[in-house]
Amino acid sequence: MDSKDLVKRVKEDKVKFISLQFTDVMGAVKSVDMPVRNLEGVLEDGAWFDGSSVEGFARIQESDMLLNIDPETYAVLPWSSAESRRARVFCDIFTPDGKPFEGDPRGALKRILKKIAERGWKYNLGPEPEFFLFKTPNGGSGVHPVPHDTGGYFDFSSFDEAVVVRTALMEALDAMGLDVEVGHHEVALGQHEIDFRFDDALKTADNVLTLKYTVKAIAAQHGLVASFMPKPVYGINGSGMHCHQSLFDIKSGTNLFFDAKDPANLSPLAYSFIAGQLKHARALAGVVAPTVNSYKRLVPGYEAPVYIGWAQQNRSALIRIPRYTEGRDKAVRAELRFPDPSANPYMAFTAMLAAALDGIDNNLTPPKSLNNINLYHLDKEERAQLGITELPGSLAESLSELEKDEVLKSALGETLYEAYMRAKWEEWDEFRLRVTDFEIEKYLETA
Repeated sequence: MDSKDLVKRVKEDKVKFISLQFTDVMGAVKSVDMPVRNLEGVLEDGAWFDGSSVEGFARIQESDMLLNIDPETYAVLPWSSAESRRARVFCDIFTPDGKPFEGDPRGALKRILKKIAERGWKYNLGPEPEFFLFKTPNGGSGVHPVPHDTGGYFDFSSFDEAVVVRTALMEALDAMGLDVEVGHHEVALGQHEIDFRFDDALKTADNVLTLKYTVKAIAAQHGLVASFMPKPVYGINGSGMHCHQSLFDIKSGTNLFFDAKDPANLSPLAYSFIAGQLKHARALAGVVAPTVNSYKRLVPGYEAPVYIGWAQQNRSALIRIPRYTEGRDKAVRAELRFPDPSANPYMAFTAMLAAALDGIDNNLTPPKSLNNINLYHLDKEERAQLGITELPGSLAESLSELEKDEVLKSALGETLYEAYMRAKWEEWDEFRLRVTDFEIEKYLETA
C-alpha cells in the first residue's frame, strides 16, 4: 500500500481519526492522534512531536522529532465507535535534518534487516505471547490480581466466559490484519495464548504490539484486566513469548534452515545460528527478559528455561527444535524459549538476530544437543560435566552481561543502547530500594 492507497482506504472505511504510533525504548506504545483531514499533509511532510518527553528519546534542547507514516501498517481499531472511528499506522522516527533517529527501536530492527536483505535473506518469526485475564474487584485492577477463570491447559467449555472473551479477542485481531492461527487456554488459571502466523521480523514486531494493546482494549470492554507481565502470580506458571525463528532465501522462498541429509534436518547455517544465540544468551537476556519480574519466571519448576543449551523436542532447553513433518520443509525452525512479552519486540528481535549472525559469520558450532535430558533433574555437578551454564538470575546480572557484549551493543546502536541501559538501571535501583510485602511479612516481627 502506498500513500494514495492509504488515503483511499481511509475514506472507504469512514475513519475520522488517525493514531500515529511508535514505541519508546521500554516498548510502550506512544500515539499522536489527528483528524483524518490532515492525513495527506502528514503523508507528504511528516508530523512533528516533542521527543524530549519520551523515554530514551531526545534531550530537551533537541526535542523536535518527525514521524513518517508506514502505510503498510494501516488498520482500523475495531473497538472504536462508528461515530468516531479510529485507525492506526506505525511510524518511523526522523531527526529535523531528515536522518533516521538512532534511538528509534523500530529503526534499529529495520537496520539489521536491511543488512541481511543484502545477503538475500529474510528473518521470519512466529512468536507465542502468553497473557493473563484478571478480574477487576470494585472496578479497579487490585494490588493482588485474581485470575478470571479456573480453566487449565487446552481446557474447553462452551459456556465459559473465558472462551467468549478469547473469541472476541481473535475476531478483533483478525480484523486488524493478524493471521490468527489458534487461541487456547494455557497452563495457569486465567492464562491464555493467541498465536498468529509467522512473518518477517518487522511485521511480526508490529503484530506483537498490536496484539498486546488489542487484548487489553477488548478485555477492558468485558470488565477484565489483561496483563503480559511475565510472573503476575506467585506459585503458578508465568507468561513467556516463545519465538519460532528461521531464515528464508528472498528470491527462491526456500527455508535456509532445512537440510534433508542431516539427522535433525538442520543446515550448517541453522547450527551456526543456534550457536550464536547460545553464545550470547546471558547478555541477550537483558533485552528479551527485560524486567525485574522476568527473573521470577525464569526459575526451575514452571516450564520456563533456565539452562543454556539446545535440543530436539526437549522443552527444558533454551532452544528447542520442533519435530519435523515430512514435506513441510518451510516449517523447520529454532524455538527460542526465554523471551517474554514484556520485551520491546523491535529491540528483542534485533538482538536475537545479531546474536545469531555472530554465530553464522564466525561459523560457530553449537555444543552437543540435550535430547532426552531433563535439565531440571540434573544437579550442579552434573550440569558442569556437560558444560551447561545458566541464564542470569536477575535483571542486574543480565544488564551486567549486556554491558560486556559488543555484538549486541553494536546492533542496538549507541543512542538506543545507552537510553535503554539508563532506564533499566533506574528500574533496578527502584526495585532494589523498595520494601516489599514479603519483607514485611518475613522480618517485621522476627528481626
